[in-house]
Amino acid sequence: MYSKIAARNVKKSFKDYSIYFLTLTLAVCIFYSFNSLESQEAFMEVEASGSGSVTTLMKAISTVSVFVSAILGSLILYANNFLIKKRKKELGLYMTLGMGRSTISRILVIETLLVGVISLVSGLILGIVVSQGLSTFALKLFDLPMNKYEFAISIGAIGKTILYFGIMFVLVMLFNVYVISNYKIIDLLIAGRKNEEIKFRNPLIYVITFIMCIASLGYAYSTVLKIGLDFRNPMLKVATILGILGTLLFFFSLSGFILLVVKKNKKVYFKGLNIFIIKQLNSKVTTNFISMSLICLMLFLTMTALSTGISLKRSMDASIKGLTPFDASIMIENEDESYNIEDVLNKFNFKLSNNEKYVSYNVYHTGMKVVDYETLENKIPKHIDVDFIKISDYNKMLKLKGEKEVHINNNEVLLLSNHELLIKSINEKLKNNNKINLKDKEYVVKNPKVIQDNLQTSGGPANFFTIVINDEILSGYKISRSVLNVNYLDGNREEHNKNYDQVEPIFYDKNGPKINIDYIKGISKDAVYAESKGLTTTVLFIGIYVGIVFLITSMAVLALQQLSEASDSIERYKSLKRIGSNKRMIDKTIFTQTLVYFSLPVILALIHSVIGIIIVKDLMRTITPTDITIPALMTALAFIVVYAGYFYTTYIGYKNIVKSNT
Repeated sequence: MYSKIAARNVKKSFKDYSIYFLTLTLAVCIFYSFNSLESQEAFMEVEASGSGSVTTLMKAISTVSVFVSAILGSLILYANNFLIKKRKKELGLYMTLGMGRSTISRILVIETLLVGVISLVSGLILGIVVSQGLSTFALKLFDLPMNKYEFAISIGAIGKTILYFGIMFVLVMLFNVYVISNYKIIDLLIAGRKNEEIKFRNPLIYVITFIMCIASLGYAYSTVLKIGLDFRNPMLKVATILGILGTLLFFFSLSGFILLVVKKNKKVYFKGLNIFIIKQLNSKVTTNFISMSLICLMLFLTMTALSTGISLKRSMDASIKGLTPFDASIMIENEDESYNIEDVLNKFNFKLSNNEKYVSYNVYHTGMKVVDYETLENKIPKHIDVDFIKISDYNKMLKLKGEKEVHINNNEVLLLSNHELLIKSINEKLKNNNKINLKDKEYVVKNPKVIQDNLQTSGGPANFFTIVINDEILSGYKISRSVLNVNYLDGNREEHNKNYDQVEPIFYDKNGPKINIDYIKGISKDAVYAESKGLTTTVLFIGIYVGIVFLITSMAVLALQQLSEASDSIERYKSLKRIGSNKRMIDKTIFTQTLVYFSLPVILALIHSVIGIIIVKDLMRTITPTDITIPALMTALAFIVVYAGYFYTTYIGYKNIVKSNT
């Protein structure tokens, strides 16, 4: 009998609160899809190359899944609490009919078990389908051919999903038992008559808090735009705290502030059912301002993470070619000595193959700092030296790349940089003045624009600020850095790569470098590609994973709060019908307040994300050129689809609750 009651209750709840079940199904689907990636056989080829990219990705997803499960668990508890509150009268009737608390708890446990099984089964079925698309997306990111794809079901991911969500539903069961044990019959029976009280504070309080909100957010925005993501700067913490405080004050003050402003315009205030709509919004926003603030912050993180994650992936893939002009490079940094890279390699009997073509170049420091030429408003650390290289070395590198050699006069230099932080500024400076002072002598910069070459193969921009000058001027200066650049002449890349990717052990023992150098490092072009793809793919997947979870959680909470509003406001809608409001007018009030309620956290989150994207973009530009426009549009499109789906479902659900009860 109890099982039949539980099954009937689940069916009724499913009809009235489909968003709850939809959210549970999507949560299971997403959790399984991301945790099942390792089941794709094609990824074993990536691991066989020794890059460890897939292992790193799966470890990151596994770690983040713990955080995601906590978010989803909180959502499930919140939604379950919402459903229990809506059923107080029903539970009170059970008690009146003689049903004990233990029996009611048993019914709720069976209901939770049924909901869990239905959600897990439907979510896993949907997840198996979605995971195939996610796998093909991952194959593309790792540059694997589509014919490597195989349909796969991850038993491990299924077990992990059942374990994590099983724990969540057990917590829900315990929560329900605890709640029922503390309810009194009278409170349950009159719960349907208890509407949320609408309290209006002194309008002056709303005005003051709104002004404080604008001041807090304005200061936070201006501070982070000025200092960027400088985690060493204590003002970043201050700006973050003020940003969160400003968000809380925004939602605390907004409803009352809007009411105050609208009241001033009598034509708007008394038009149609606007009075009813404004007071409904005031009641709900004032009550839920903390949860709306959290939703706003989650949406902000979602927009920023997805936009910058996609942008980083696109930018790194586009710029990797410029960072790897040679098949491999070995670099040494000198301490007190003045070692040449070729001498060091010969000393340790490091053999270069006949199937390799190579050149070396040396970097010299003359005491000139980058800030002596360009300050960029103190964004450049004062200790960074200008790198000088000989024109003969530079021409050898051009020849190895198959490019035309350059000739300069005694009073000429070439200026090189591939750091986005400097390129635009240097080019502007060269337009107005192509002269540069070196050791009290003036030289002409021959190139009209900065040359954006990477002088060696590396994982990031390795040419901060370099001046190419005639050889004799650098005589007498010590070699601060020496680099060997290599191109392969045959197709045996894997064998060649091993020599350069594993070069360090030859020159190191347990005490450090075997000779008096700071360090030595070798790297191949293929290793840079693999490392870049592993890093950017991991960042992108984690951004998508967390972003989708935050987005669904935010939309689900907004939807549940609106459905709660519908149940709480039944008597008010009955009053509207008694004074002559027709169905079209009531539907319009439902649409308007649902739209405004959904839009408020989204609008502020959008403003936050614009500032956040600008800051992250500036940070990323120091690593690689970044165009965030297309990723931001892609994020906005995905966001609109999810937003529209939840909004429409909530609107229809709200209407159905009002219609069935009035």
